[in-house]
Amino acid sequence: MKRQQAFSDKNGKFLKGGLHCHTNRSDGQFSPKEVLEYAGSQGYDFMALTDHQIYNFKNYAPESGVLVIPGMEYSNLLEKDHGVRFFHTVCLGAAKEDGNGFEQDQRFDEGRYPDSETYQEFLDEMHRNKNLTILCHPQWSSTSARYFENQKGNFAMEIYNSTSDIEYEIDNDAAYWDEILGQGKVWYGVATDDAHFYNALCKGWVMVKAEKNISAILKALENGEFYSSTGPEIYDFYVEDGKAAIECSPAKKVYLYGDKHPAVVKKYDQPVTRAEIDIKNSWAGEYPYVRMAVADENGKKAWTNPIFL
Repeated sequence: MKRQQAFSDKNGKFLKGGLHCHTNRSDGQFSPKEVLEYAGSQGYDFMALTDHQIYNFKNYAPESGVLVIPGMEYSNLLEKDHGVRFFHTVCLGAAKEDGNGFEQDQRFDEGRYPDSETYQEFLDEMHRNKNLTILCHPQWSSTSARYFENQKGNFAMEIYNSTSDIEYEIDNDAAYWDEILGQGKVWYGVATDDAHFYNALCKGWVMVKAEKNISAILKALENGEFYSSTGPEIYDFYVEDGKAAIECSPAKKVYLYGDKHPAVVKKYDQPVTRAEIDIKNSWAGEYPYVRMAVADENGKKAWTNPIFL
């Protein structure tokens, strides 16, 4: 049996968290306190307030019970010629005492790196200062995988972004993730809000198997010990005897993805809480990796991270 690492510790607890959100410190509608209080009311255990180009450590609503992960979102205009392309990166940092080299309210100039190779300078600076990096909303940014596939050090990319989904109906189903995974690169997939306004707030999140402190959560994220969701819960995901198996809250659809293989979709008249899909006898040959997703009767989805085979 090969089990995805989020489910290897059956006794651990999943924490619900938001990794990408805006407040009126940049271009969001609500104050940091209002955002954290609302997240607490939605069962969030942690949240990063990732306002554009302004770094944050501060918890503006400790009474909410929501732990604040240090961070920001960085914006870079990649090219402007009959339209635009962007690299946007969410940075999630360690606590100051654990080596985070940035300061509260430290501001960064909006980027003008012309290509992925020079943008690596920014990513390297983040990593030196004990920050994890996430590539954001590639469809909204008009950047398919060929633009960012050579970036080094990203632990994840957004596979669901509620603002992009609600406002533009894009960035809602891991469109470019398999292009990265198919190259053997271990980038995990995260669901986020990118919420600027109420309509997208707390609509996409990660469920992380970790203790409730900054160091443990960042380590679990970096190690892929999480899944992403807009509603459904996932309880297990593993490969055994040539089958990929998932256990979850009631689902009407179950999906299997793997590079160089067409997606497999199983649809059910009645919701199921467990499904198996044969991967040993695929007409397309062996799978280099598999990942699965589920959708409930309302169309809300959840995504596993991959198992490399």
